[in-house]
Amino acid sequence: MAKQYDVLFRLLLIGDSGVGKTCLLCRFTDNEFHSSHISTIGVDFKMKTIEVDGIKVRIQIWDTAGQERYQTITKQYYRRAQGIFLVYDISSERSYQHIMKWVSDVDEYAPEGVQKILIGNKADEEQKRQVGREQGQQLAKEYGMDFYETSACTNLNIKESFTRLTELVLQAHRKELDGLRTRASHELALAELEEDEGKPEGPANSSKACWC
Repeated sequence: MAKQYDVLFRLLLIGDSGVGKTCLLCRFTDNEFHSSHISTIGVDFKMKTIEVDGIKVRIQIWDTAGQERYQTITKQYYRRAQGIFLVYDISSERSYQHIMKWVSDVDEYAPEGVQKILIGNKADEEQKRQVGREQGQQLAKEYGMDFYETSACTNLNIKESFTRLTELVLQAHRKELDGLRTRASHELALAELEEDEGKPEGPANSSKACWC
């Protein structure tokens, strides 16, 4: 049976309660949007496999509760993440201001070199906007992060942002992936060799390279 994926990465969604983390997750994994969600209790996760640069990546995406009372639980998941989305709601100045606190938590609990992207969600609610796009871009620049404004409602930049974070994680683990590619090439070569060994010798096979 063919391998279903080459590598497994864990991504984390963090941010204040109500910024739309669960909606982002459901839109990306199931292409569904529900305008009302019960607040996440503790953590939840979904899986999705995507292909980036010819590599099948299985993404385990953890959706964390934003409420303070769950912080002790959710922080335990930081150190297992290779990539983190820091999410605020463009219609909530408060959630934007709290990004600094979330960044501080990431610096304290997540592994060194974890990849991060800043997300300004609910971009469809332009009439309620409290945080300008330029503010998000500036904050992301200060922290050295990529930035996307997204909308789970209209499917704006959902695939793009998840794919980009996956690409960043792949780039950060380039050495391990090069080893993966080498092993895959070796396995392919062995498979071809085994196939050739099963064929009768003759003029049709005389041009094959010698593997001995």
